[in-house]
Amino acid sequence: MKVVTFADGAAERLGVLVGNEIVDLARAAGGNGEGAPFADMLSFIRAGASARTAAEALIDSGKGRTAASGVKLLAPLKPSTILCSGSNYHAHNAEKKDSAISGKEPEFFVKTADCVVGPDEPILYDPKLSEKLDCETELAVVIGAPGRHIPVERALDHVFGYTIVNDVTARDRQVRTNDQGFTWYELGRGKAFDSSAPLGPTIVTADEVPDPQNLWLKTRINGELRQSSNTSDMIWSCAELIHFFSTNFTLRPGMVIITGTPAGTAWSTDASLGGKWRGEPGLVPATRYCLPGDVIECEMEKIGLLRNPVAAA
Repeated sequence: MKVVTFADGAAERLGVLVGNEIVDLARAAGGNGEGAPFADMLSFIRAGASARTAAEALIDSGKGRTAASGVKLLAPLKPSTILCSGSNYHAHNAEKKDSAISGKEPEFFVKTADCVVGPDEPILYDPKLSEKLDCETELAVVIGAPGRHIPVERALDHVFGYTIVNDVTARDRQVRTNDQGFTWYELGRGKAFDSSAPLGPTIVTADEVPDPQNLWLKTRINGELRQSSNTSDMIWSCAELIHFFSTNFTLRPGMVIITGTPAGTAWSTDASLGGKWRGEPGLVPATRYCLPGDVIECEMEKIGLLRNPVAAA
């Protein structure tokens, strides 16, 4: 199922997208949305399989339905912790300046709920922070069951579902080079800032994505196709990343792991930061980084399309 969070006046409600309609789960159940398991997305995730079974029965009942065109979708979840892996696609590694660990182990950085915006909300362009604002479509894994030191072979059992995150990046904050030519990434200031994690529009439950390593993803900026690839090009699979991050953290319901981006970023055409555009078939090379007025569309097979404008801060 495609689970969403949507606005009902000033309130946020939990729903399931069914065709052109949204099922308001709490109303379908005869409640007002207070209390588990349908109070909000995190409550629903924590409630586990029984909540999903109850939701399926409510969908079949035909109750609590409203036209999807008449509601505003919000970020389906505002995770307290977004665990991020960079440099995780072979083709992306080939188009950019290498750091000392590129492609040798997962890059590890963190975003927080403060970074998250929802569908159609603006990505803020703040020239005091960055004049090289770049966008990256990424598959995001939503954790459903807690665990620490999770074995790779059981890692996907801990997944509630999948969504899209646009890993907005300040490239001029990220890529650093010293006088001796050594390059490193400053992944704090380059990755974590206001509106740097557009997320949504839905979370698709794991039963609808039997193989997360076979999903097509695309990025369009002002209608131009900038990225088009498949998650099969990942260096470390979703299961391997779950294992990797669970070494540091007990993974908890509602945590999100983002899994890297493929070739086609604006960075690839920026020779001053070591970009090496490779002329990927069908892709339109960027002539600049993102500016106010641009529209970013991040599309993921089975999940949907996340659209965000860029606006002046």
